Amino acid sequence: MANLIDVLRRRGFIDQATHEQELIDYFSSHRVTGYIGFDPTASSLHIGHLVPIMALAHMQRAGHRPIALVGGGTGLVGDPSGKTEMRKMLTLENVERNAAGIKQQLSRFLDFGEGHALQLNNAEWLIPLEYIPFLRDVGRYFSVNRMIKAESYRLRLDSEEGLSFIEFNYMILQAFDFLELARRHDCRLQMGGRDQWGNIVAGVELIRRMDQKTAFGITFPLITTSSGEKMGKTAKGAVWLDPVRTSPYEYYQYWVNTDDRDVARFLALFTFLPLEEIAAVECLKDGALLNAAKTVLAFEATRLAHGQEQALLAMQAARRLFGHRHLPSEILSSSEVPRGETETDPNGIPSSTIPLARLAAGIPAFRLFHDIGLAPSGAAARRLVDQGGAYVNGKRIDSHEQLITDGDLSDEGALVLRSGKKRFHRLRVIK
Repeated sequence: MANLIDVLRRRGFIDQATHEQELIDYFSSHRVTGYIGFDPTASSLHIGHLVPIMALAHMQRAGHRPIALVGGGTGLVGDPSGKTEMRKMLTLENVERNAAGIKQQLSRFLDFGEGHALQLNNAEWLIPLEYIPFLRDVGRYFSVNRMIKAESYRLRLDSEEGLSFIEFNYMILQAFDFLELARRHDCRLQMGGRDQWGNIVAGVELIRRMDQKTAFGITFPLITTSSGEKMGKTAKGAVWLDPVRTSPYEYYQYWVNTDDRDVARFLALFTFLPLEEIAAVECLKDGALLNAAKTVLAFEATRLAHGQEQALLAMQAARRLFGHRHLPSEILSSSEVPRGETETDPNGIPSSTIPLARLAAGIPAFRLFHDIGLAPSGAAARRLVDQGGAYVNGKRIDSHEQLITDGDLSDEGALVLRSGKKRFHRLRVIK
């Protein structure tokens, strides 16, 4: 079996690693326990968290033990990394609610059964800490001169708001997390985003100095699209793993609209398909074959985040709206994506209901598009219509004041509204 470090590097996960050859040897001779911290600032993770999630999933698939650490304690302090202003403070109630949502989403990717992956909360050991003993026993190992040179601190020190004292403690607390996990669970590996490098190295050093043991760190690259945009950002905002915030259909559409230049890279990062099959995608020039590869990417990514049934519904809804894409058997043949014709199900499209009486009275087109979320404001909805980008059941709307009524219903008793080429919403009538 390939060494996990080699697998992660070949798939594009590794930006930096501490003493890499020792780390490779450690993976070859041990069942490794490694962890990643998740900031519980929201009840849902988003696509920006997928690289660390997939790294933990690769660990588990390779027979190692992943730990997802929710920052219930550090979340009460706030991580200054990558921020030019102080983060909003969380309450314990916020943290507990958000941690439950995060675990539910991680359970799609990780097995938290007995003896498998762990989800822990650092509030367990951080909140009971006594200040003076902590400063004496742990704080003495940290040099302020070295700390302020870390990238996460430099950015804040140069900002107008500056760096608060409570945030200045964050590196020490994260290093202490690593020490506690090493002592409690023999966890010798911490992974995180590239902005966490200074915090991770601080933990590696603390374990070496306090317990005379070797620990390791890995950081992931910042994933951007080929156009230079941050991964997971759309006109509507973040693409969430929570199906209430981002429907499985919208999630599927995000992936199926991947830039041609990113398809192979995203297949390597965000699916478990074999690298040998993904390498063949890198050589594709034909647009139809690239579109087939995008369909596989969208199906596999949606299946991981939302399950097989929702992935099928999203795929069927896309076929109903855009037509069937031919998926040759030789393209990413390990995928479970359906290759032939399948029933198209409208339930995968984002949908809502409207009372028949309200529709019968007539609703201005711009207001309807705003009300169902296909435009962020009434003014944006007017621009959408006036620029020819609004459709009802396939017919372009000519005026933003045009009334949409029950006379516009399809034979199925529904309205399918479209914004631009790719955003749809199905409106069902209730009597």
